[in-house]
Amino acid sequence: MAIKNTVERLFVGLNALVYRVSGGKVLGKIQGAPVLLLTTVGRKTGKSRTSPLLYLRDGERYVIVGSHAGHESDPAWVYNLRAKPEAEIEIGKEKIPVAAVELLAAESAALWPRLDAMYAGYADYRTKTDRTFPVFALTRR
Repeated sequence: MAIKNTVERLFVGLNALVYRVSGGKVLGKIQGAPVLLLTTVGRKTGKSRTSPLLYLRDGERYVIVGSHAGHESDPAWVYNLRAKPEAEIEIGKEKIPVAAVELLAAESAALWPRLDAMYAGYADYRTKTDRTFPVFALTRR
């Protein structure tokens, strides 16, 4: 498990680096879905942690999903946002300070048709686990 986590962290770190260096021109979309970089503060370490994530624009909000590709547990960034909802996103070369709110089930459910239309992989991920994926709205601070 430790090797798998290390490989995953290296892969995520490499994705974030390539995204930043290219200003989002490389790895700024996955299967047509837009990607942002979310930087949170680690709830245990206090260190900055960056994760590339798909996002959906919903008016002035950026909606992100803690799918973790269908793993049985939420991704670390979910726990970090729950502990400290202030974060930063990068879209292209723009850095935006944001506040995160975890959406209630009804609001999340209303967004799922748009999320699934944006990225078909979400439906596959939901077949891999019984976990309900947390959905967050990020708004500019």
